[in-house]
Amino acid sequence: MQAFESRVAVVTGGASGIGLGMARAFARRGMNLVLADLDRAALDAAVDELRAAGTPTIGRLTDVSKLEEIEALAELTISEFGKVNVLCSNAGVGIPTSSREMKLEDWKWIIDVDLWGPIYGLSVFLPHIEAAGEGHVNATSSMAGLLAGQMMGAYNVAKHGVVALMATAERELRARKSPITASVLCPGPINTNISRHSVEFRPGGGKPKGDGERAGRTAANIQATLEQGMPPDEVGDLVADAIRDDKFWILTHPRWAKGVQNQVEALRADQTLTDVVMVPRKKS
Repeated sequence: MQAFESRVAVVTGGASGIGLGMARAFARRGMNLVLADLDRAALDAAVDELRAAGTPTIGRLTDVSKLEEIEALAELTISEFGKVNVLCSNAGVGIPTSSREMKLEDWKWIIDVDLWGPIYGLSVFLPHIEAAGEGHVNATSSMAGLLAGQMMGAYNVAKHGVVALMATAERELRARKSPITASVLCPGPINTNISRHSVEFRPGGGKPKGDGERAGRTAANIQATLEQGMPPDEVGDLVADAIRDDKFWILTHPRWAKGVQNQVEALRADQTLTDVVMVPRKKS
């Protein structure tokens, strides 16, 4: 997709973090925007910010785990702008708990949001994008979609699924010579509030019980890492540039791909599972 001016982008999880970073990047390139989120205050603030900067923008409270709400989001987009060119399925949640201790309802909630959300998005929006004649479908996975570490089982499962979903979509689009392209975003640590929002919007509220101190340490380490992470606006520009340049893989921390390479090498060599070491150690 070469042109952005006057095109229409839909971003789920668009009120903050990576989603808002994407929205700002698209706005700077002249796109019209539809933002979806569960946080009413943040959504209103994001819409007001973008409108004040001159970008036609609307927002809708949307639970991406529900097909009917994704359908309503598409209907609103077409009603307001007459078309849609870009979908970024970005909404996501994650709670650190061991697979042994995680409740089945938390497995379902995380997978419903993180994987079924992009599945619903692709199913509902791709026909509209194809009708527009040009466009792109993106979904946010994670480095956890390429390397499965401890204490994030449901998140890892969902994010691996997102990689498979978008790789399948891209290969199918190429096979039928479609003008529509696809990509997957696999970020490392980004300075977002995903940890806090996940606790806030978890069904029933609060942190899950089970792993106690271990889960608490993991959550604290994750939050500390995120707070030192890449600014979301930089991620937004990476995504916009990848769409322009027709790249499939979007990595915020490319050197972390060494962990994937190590895993594949171990698979070929002796079929062992490597430890997850995201950042390669520098040679002294």
